[in-house]
Amino acid sequence: MRFCCRFGIAACRQYSSSGGGYPNVSLSTALPGIPKPIFASVDGHEKYETKITTLENGLRVASQNKFGQFCTVGILVNSGSRHETKYPSGIAHFLEKLAFSSTSQYGSKDEILLSLEKHGGICDCQTSRDTTMYAVSAEVKGLDTVVSLLADAVLQPRLLDEELEMTRMTVRFELEDLNMRPDPEPLLTEMIHAAAYWGNTVGLPRFCPVESVEKIDRKLLHSYLRSYYCPERMVLAGVGVEHERLLECARKHLLNVKPVWGMSTPGQVDCSMAQYTGGIVKMEKDMSDVSLGPTPIPELTHIMIGLETCSFLEDDFIPFAVLNMMMGGGGSFSAGGPGKGMFTRLYLNVLNRHHWMYNATSYHHSYEDSGLLCIHASADPRQVREMVEIITREFIQMVELERAKTQLKSMLMMNLESRPVIFEDVGRQVLATGKRKLPHELCQLIMTSRDSLHTSTSRRPSPAKTVACHACTASSGRRALLTAPRTHPQHDFHWNWCNTCEQARKLWSGLRLVVFRMVISELRIFAC
Repeated sequence: MRFCCRFGIAACRQYSSSGGGYPNVSLSTALPGIPKPIFASVDGHEKYETKITTLENGLRVASQNKFGQFCTVGILVNSGSRHETKYPSGIAHFLEKLAFSSTSQYGSKDEILLSLEKHGGICDCQTSRDTTMYAVSAEVKGLDTVVSLLADAVLQPRLLDEELEMTRMTVRFELEDLNMRPDPEPLLTEMIHAAAYWGNTVGLPRFCPVESVEKIDRKLLHSYLRSYYCPERMVLAGVGVEHERLLECARKHLLNVKPVWGMSTPGQVDCSMAQYTGGIVKMEKDMSDVSLGPTPIPELTHIMIGLETCSFLEDDFIPFAVLNMMMGGGGSFSAGGPGKGMFTRLYLNVLNRHHWMYNATSYHHSYEDSGLLCIHASADPRQVREMVEIITREFIQMVELERAKTQLKSMLMMNLESRPVIFEDVGRQVLATGKRKLPHELCQLIMTSRDSLHTSTSRRPSPAKTVACHACTASSGRRALLTAPRTHPQHDFHWNWCNTCEQARKLWSGLRLVVFRMVISELRIFAC
């Protein structure tokens, strides 16, 4: 009893179970028979630096060690929908769905998943407008198996007829879902790129058009892979692995390996630069027969207004990222506090002051040769003109800079706590620039972005050339475009507007800050 009074009841607690127990063991004492724990230790800053090595065939191997039993390893390819100028649109979309199917070593996707299961692993493939990423997360002990599987999935896919047919069914379903889902953001992103870069590079469709589904076959895929899936356009990235081990696996499985489509022909790569055209894309959709429940989808008009910005290789990229964070925004029912964007400009000046606005959100898309800063807004169709006026005014009123910089740093550091995010960051930076900027370098650039922000916004060209406008008529969910490029002799805007954007024309004509070209995508949803 005296022992209990001195050390507490927990020290005298009796443990009993069917397998025995540990009586009279205090919580501050190690249990007998338990292995000694191994804790992470910091041996120096160099352990957290990204190491990069280029193999003899041009493949770059990048890694960053991170304490833990699991790793994320993947292959990133400089290939996406922007490279489909010479091909039917949708090849990258097809390759994304065909990834990790049958290969020379594995008879089916089930065999691949069973092989990964032994190491607690999962796999995924994602494509964007400029990058294709094959990634696997698994135990570090299974690194050799993971790299072997990645090499097989990227360089030795079988592309069987039944797999191609299943992919066609999957693509058709995704296209139907894209046009019927209540959230218009993916569709608006497609439309804003199509309007901004009409018919070239990042303006090409990211999703496979319906008319291309039957055109894509094994021969066409091999022709595309022969041009773009070459070692010089690839990066093998790993997080949570030792660089020497990853390098050894890369030499074993990715050096002197002949792809299933034969020798690569990198000379046929499309190196076109993104040509900003500007314009308008409109679409009308009848959603009266689509509902998530007894309550019908509200009748709304969704508008996305965008401006051309810089590429991620330019010094102005960080200031524009701060500007995007400063604009912020979200939906009218978004929950959160100071860390969730509730004090950004679009919340304070738009959503909090105009109850009829359903949504106001800022997006920043950046590529190796151009970029887009966009604002997506939603409201009742009868208030479109006022909505456009409000959104355009927000583009030229830039305050709350310090809060935006702090929030951007916070978001950056929180995201880089995740191993898959670090992997993607390492892979994309090395693929684009051949090196990687560490988090503390990015934070320093963010903190010094005050002068850069004013400089980058003020030195964007004034309206020296006209916008190439795309007037649009649409019905039954189908989009039709009428292109009408113009060059004005007095170096001013030449507008081919719809009536709902007349107010925007008057506002934009007087701007001389960021705005020199404008692109609008509009999506009207009717629910009767």
